[in-house]
Amino acid sequence: MTERGQFWDVRWVMSVLPHRYPFLLVDRVLEMDPGHRIVAIKNFTINEEFFLGHFPQHPVVPGVLLVEAMAQAGGILLLHEDPERHGKLLYFLGIDRARFRHPVVPGDQARIEVEVKRRRRAHSLVAGRVTVDGRLCAEAELLSTILDERQATEAEA
Repeated sequence: MTERGQFWDVRWVMSVLPHRYPFLLVDRVLEMDPGHRIVAIKNFTINEEFFLGHFPQHPVVPGVLLVEAMAQAGGILLLHEDPERHGKLLYFLGIDRARFRHPVVPGDQARIEVEVKRRRRAHSLVAGRVTVDGRLCAEAELLSTILDERQATEAEA
């Protein structure tokens, strides 16, 4: 069932994701078809710290942050219905078919669309795209796994 017309604000986003400033890259969720698709937004302003060095005279959102925004939106999609989500982390396993088509600059509102391509137990493959004013800026396929905090600690060791 697609939930449209309901807006999930940044406080709700932070209740699902562990990310915080300056690395939280989802401001709002616009629509969600649980387990299948999500549409979110990120507003990029000149106040973002990375614009100081990327690039001072021609500020552009780094492509890796657009991929991260897709991953965070995917994380919301994959975790939001899990009642035990606070004890779990989503880890990247791979990034495929990443393409950067058009720069995202200060003042742009990025629309992040992610859909589940495949989900098996804790592993998921999602396809994401970032657009600004209907223009495709970035796209990628992201492979991830969900670990509980104990598994994450063991994986880091």
